[in-house]
Amino acid sequence: MKLISYTRNGYTSFGILKSDQIIDIPTLWPGPNNPRNLLELLWADENLEKTRDLALKADTFIPLQQVRLLAPIARPGKIIALAGNYADHIKESGRALGLSDAPRQTTTPRPFLMPSTCIIGPNDVIPWPVYSEQIDYELELAIVIGKTAKCVSPAQAINYIAGYTIANDVSARSVTYKANRAARPWDEFYDWLNGKWADGFCPIGPAIVTKDQIPDPAALNMHLTVNGKIRQQASAGQMIYSPADTVSFVSHIMTLEPGDIIATGTPKGVAMATGQWLEPGDVIECTIDAIGTLRNTLGTRPAQFYRPLET
Repeated sequence: MKLISYTRNGYTSFGILKSDQIIDIPTLWPGPNNPRNLLELLWADENLEKTRDLALKADTFIPLQQVRLLAPIARPGKIIALAGNYADHIKESGRALGLSDAPRQTTTPRPFLMPSTCIIGPNDVIPWPVYSEQIDYELELAIVIGKTAKCVSPAQAINYIAGYTIANDVSARSVTYKANRAARPWDEFYDWLNGKWADGFCPIGPAIVTKDQIPDPAALNMHLTVNGKIRQQASAGQMIYSPADTVSFVSHIMTLEPGDIIATGTPKGVAMATGQWLEPGDVIECTIDAIGTLRNTLGTRPAQFYRPLET
């Protein structure tokens, strides 16, 4: 199934996307305890089975062209992303993140957290933050957690995945508040991390595709274009750590809950390596097999940047 959230005639809802038709889940939900959104739907184990039944039995549909798609989950409990999960991306970045000859045997994933205010949906404008002059893109396959997971093995991990979506891990590659600042240990790391936290810096969508429709995520091809020109092109099979590896590893660090999003890292081709920074009005399209295309536009450049140490 493809699960979506959308707005229509001022009403926000969620449903199942079949070709260019939508089955509205709240309207057709059988029985009490109707979930109010996709996040609530994922919190009950039996809800996905009920939703599959709806997909088979529904005879009332809404044309896709009548709605505006939203982020499938507007405010996940956690957004987690991986740094350096594709060897070629690490190499193009000057190996700043480090890479051994056998990373799967000698290293572990590098997860970091992002605030839920990073989330926006398909066709939304990405706000240009007031603290960076260099904006980058990062195409990523994202895992959507479907069951509470704590200390699960890689072999068990698939049982805790609801499905997959697309994420664009937009990144501010420079920070304007660095000017006039005294050097301190860890500044470079925090500047990089702060560059992941801006409002609207994690577009997701257009849909969550349930795992039964993607039995082998490693087989997924993916590409990103800016204004129609390809910047990134790869296979998800090039990941150093698979989705199962990642879910297992992160579940040993923190409890994963339904609706949590894990972005699994980006392949080579980012602007940081090429110097082709995003410009105002650029259209970024992220496409992954079986999921679709996530399209966003970068907003206007701020008239004034944040420089707290200026006098």
